[in-house]
Amino acid sequence: MPDASMQPVGATVAAHPAIRPSSQTVLRYPGSAVTIRGMSVEKDAENLFALVDAQHNASIWTYMFDNPPETLAELQQMMTTKAQSTDPVFYTIDLDGVGPVGWASLMRIDEKARVVELGHILLTKRLQRTTDSTRVMYLFLNHAFEDLGYRRVEWKCDSLNAPSRSAAQRLGFQYEGTFRQHMIYKGRSRDTAWFSILDGEWPAQKAAFDKYLSAENFDGEGKQIKSLAHFSSHRVKA
Repeated sequence: MPDASMQPVGATVAAHPAIRPSSQTVLRYPGSAVTIRGMSVEKDAENLFALVDAQHNASIWTYMFDNPPETLAELQQMMTTKAQSTDPVFYTIDLDGVGPVGWASLMRIDEKARVVELGHILLTKRLQRTTDSTRVMYLFLNHAFEDLGYRRVEWKCDSLNAPSRSAAQRLGFQYEGTFRQHMIYKGRSRDTAWFSILDGEWPAQKAAFDKYLSAENFDGEGKQIKSLAHFSSHRVKA
């Protein structure tokens, strides 16, 4: 009988599960306008519609599973379904003085393995390519690792979605590979690029976020002095 002790195995991991994400959670970035909270159709839909409607904002829906809403009623129905979902758990991204400017979710929740995905990310043009969007992603990652106890946070996107791939790498996610013909959506074939951050990598990346987001890294006009990549410990390219 083979000696089992001679076979390579993974490191021993404590068996306690992670905490399941809750739509009742409220996350705020100190000293900023950014708040993340559970999605509310009543609070959010009307204000969001002008930022996500099909007529003026179709481009933000290209790589989303949903089609852009033509009417407020369509958006309300879409958001009702999302707000009632327990996996994914959807959150509204809110800016003080502005209101709701997007949404995102924690999804494919595996409490036992302590793996969760940050996905269904819809950032309106009001939020795209802003420092506040970086604060949003920091809040989700810090919540997943430090509040909920996950070991791995995943990011997946259409391999043709260059902005999403770039965002994943900028935020510290490491590229793991591409699943070819992984799914069909909107009648199109999708190859899916996979990225992840592990709990052991998070402390260094959190420190990079903290340095990047510090007041000292922005000039008098609010422009960054050094990029997030400058402070990150790795720059892996997909």
